[in-house]
Amino acid sequence: MDISEVAKLSGVSAATLRFYEEKGLIASFGRRGIRRQFKASVMDRLALIALGRSAGFSLNEIAGIIGSDEKPSIDRQLLLDKAEELERSIQKLTAMRDGLRHAADCTAPSHLECPKFRRLMGLASMGVFDEAVRKSFLQK
Repeated sequence: MDISEVAKLSGVSAATLRFYEEKGLIASFGRRGIRRQFKASVMDRLALIALGRSAGFSLNEIAGIIGSDEKPSIDRQLLLDKAEELERSIQKLTAMRDGLRHAADCTAPSHLECPKFRRLMGLASMGVFDEAVRKSFLQK
């Protein structure tokens, strides 16, 4: 498959494909004229790259995960570590969502008069607003 066909099928621009090749994420096997040629298996690698990017991995992390040969040896611990990182992000975002909903629904005359909202501000300013704190915050 030439680079334009890979770009069309994958939705990844030719410039990005060349960049991925420079980073060692994909490899062409030759050229036909000026066009790089790729094996059909490049589509699987591009799908793995897209999955890694969706999960928040950097390109360098993805390169380490999928390696340079055709059959990637995915580091399971790295996947577990990323899953834990995502879990912390989900908890933080959930806590922020719940705090914003409370602020929107609060019946206090002013948000600054609401004890829960003031605790929310304090927790956010300390950088400790996570799921455990959210639970204690909303139950008080």
